[in-house]
Amino acid sequence: MGTKKVNFRLPDSLVEKADVAAEVTHKNRTEIVTEALREYLDAVEDDEKFKEAVIDLYLDDQISFDVLKEFIGRQNAESIRASKDVLDRGEELADDLAEL
Repeated sequence: MGTKKVNFRLPDSLVEKADVAAEVTHKNRTEIVTEALREYLDAVEDDEKFKEAVIDLYLDDQISFDVLKEFIGRQNAESIRASKDVLDRGEELADDLAEL
């Protein structure tokens, strides 16, 4: 898994707490923030409304299939991709059916 350097702002008090946690646990600030973000994402990924919102983002072409797969799993993502393909081709399929 690769890494990416990001730049964002945090409240001073949160940074101070992260630094104390890093000192106590013998980790660095990046490890503390990474662990906290991972735990947050693990928790939110279990929420059905969150999953539905992620699927909506994919259906609206706002996120890639690979991102979708990370959130809902490969098998479910494949099903959504197949459904999206049918939806995207809906008019074309309807015209083909009308010609039969």
